[in-house]
Amino acid sequence: MDSDALLTFLTIHRRGGISNAAKALHRSQPAISRRIALLEQELGVPLFERIAGRTTLSDAGKVLVPHAERAVAAAQDAENAVRALARPDLGPVALAVVGTLAGGRLSAVLRRFAAERPEVELSLRTATSVEVSDMVRRGEVTIGLRYDRDRSRDLDCELLFSERLQVVCALDHPRAGRRIAKLADLRGERWIAFPVVPGRREITAAHVFALFQTHGLGEIDWTPVDSLTAQKRLVEAGLGIALLSESNAAEELRHKTISTMAVRDLKASHDVVTVTRRGGFLSAAARRLLEIVRAEYRKARMASGE
Repeated sequence: MDSDALLTFLTIHRRGGISNAAKALHRSQPAISRRIALLEQELGVPLFERIAGRTTLSDAGKVLVPHAERAVAAAQDAENAVRALARPDLGPVALAVVGTLAGGRLSAVLRRFAAERPEVELSLRTATSVEVSDMVRRGEVTIGLRYDRDRSRDLDCELLFSERLQVVCALDHPRAGRRIAKLADLRGERWIAFPVVPGRREITAAHVFALFQTHGLGEIDWTPVDSLTAQKRLVEAGLGIALLSESNAAEELRHKTISTMAVRDLKASHDVVTVTRRGGFLSAAARRLLEIVRAEYRKARMASGE
């Protein structure tokens, strides 16, 4: 069982069939079929089933997936490590971040890294927190930036910053800029939040509901909006209030297009963490990018008095 066979298996799984896998791997369909047939013959079990015209994993295939991902990623590590001997400070670096973390702080990281390592090819992808972890685990990206720790034994997570959450509202809201004694006082407001999506760690309606339930309160009225920018525009227009992190609202607060409410009994935050593959190879350029990320978030911690 070699890494090429396992990569073929994973590509069929991820692309949903032999035809799409053949296109992704730039091989013929018969070649892909033969490769997976040999792997199934070696293991003595079928890895895929055809159900209602779709290619799905068999029970054996489901068991194989995490092991195959680790093996393929380890093979890529070996290749990267050997190539790094010739050019230790170069080579591609891939970064995946949750979309709502792609703000000013990330821009500062990328700007500093590009200035220090102009020869390095740096790519950036956005995804949900779970997807960020999956890309790191599969070796598709080198470093991930997400919300909350991932408990997977394949990954290492490092806490960068525990970011405070705050209630934001329109400038002409009756409570704009005021101190609110209790979260209960905002029960009658319409809240704007991300809809609940598996794998998403942004501030969803469920997150807001949980805060109210912790305070012994019932459900609230809310509007699901699947875009941070759209949420802020609705808040500016006075169509609701929202619970946003300090960094997500920083630009609008600086330009005075929205305001905040200081809720005395609200203590809410979420963790921002880096994710790397446990035991995975990190080039000198990747290690430097991690150092810059840590430094930028250290500034954020100091600014917040944490």
